[in-house]
Amino acid sequence: MVETAPLPRGDGGFFFVEPDLTPFDPLLDWRVSVAEPCGPVLWANAGGRCVAAPQAAIERFSFGCKTMAKQKLRTFMAKTGEVEQKWFHVDASNQVLGRLSVRIATILMGKHKPTYTPHVDTGDFVVVTNAAKFKLTGKKAETMLYPRYSFYPSGYKEIPYKKVMEEHPERILETAVRRMLPKNALGRHMLAKLKVYATKEHPHSAQKPLPLSF
Repeated sequence: MVETAPLPRGDGGFFFVEPDLTPFDPLLDWRVSVAEPCGPVLWANAGGRCVAAPQAAIERFSFGCKTMAKQKLRTFMAKTGEVEQKWFHVDASNQVLGRLSVRIATILMGKHKPTYTPHVDTGDFVVVTNAAKFKLTGKKAETMLYPRYSFYPSGYKEIPYKKVMEEHPERILETAVRRMLPKNALGRHMLAKLKVYATKEHPHSAQKPLPLSF
């Protein structure tokens, strides 16, 4: 009985072939065997014998698909200062707070673009007007609390939603969006691109913000 030697497979396992076989010729016809118990095996018929393919050939061969060179698989990474940023205008009238915040946070981070890069600010500017006219679902208006802490003894406070809505309605939307952004310096830089106003007037007409529909 001829001893066998293990060879690496494309799926990380091993299969056994005769050790006295000649090295694989890259000009031979490649085939895929899907009947193996551990997955497909790359092989070719050399003189009536199945010859195992080397690992380098296995890495370049996509089972059942065309071959693609590794040097062509490149991921685009945006660079700071080279990102084109636009301005958008959002009317918050009759918009649900949570769904509105998700849409705004997506634009601030730049996840709506194919050039999104996690460590670079690829997002756009967002101008929100009528921030005092958004709505909540359920009984959130009666149960929501906004905690504050002055870092002094007895400095912890919980402010009801209705009181914040009367005094600073724009802070509610800013807080909701801030909690959806990264908790680091990049997230604070993204939040600075959000301009929230309680009324329909805003001082950013020179930037010509594009209307954002939902």
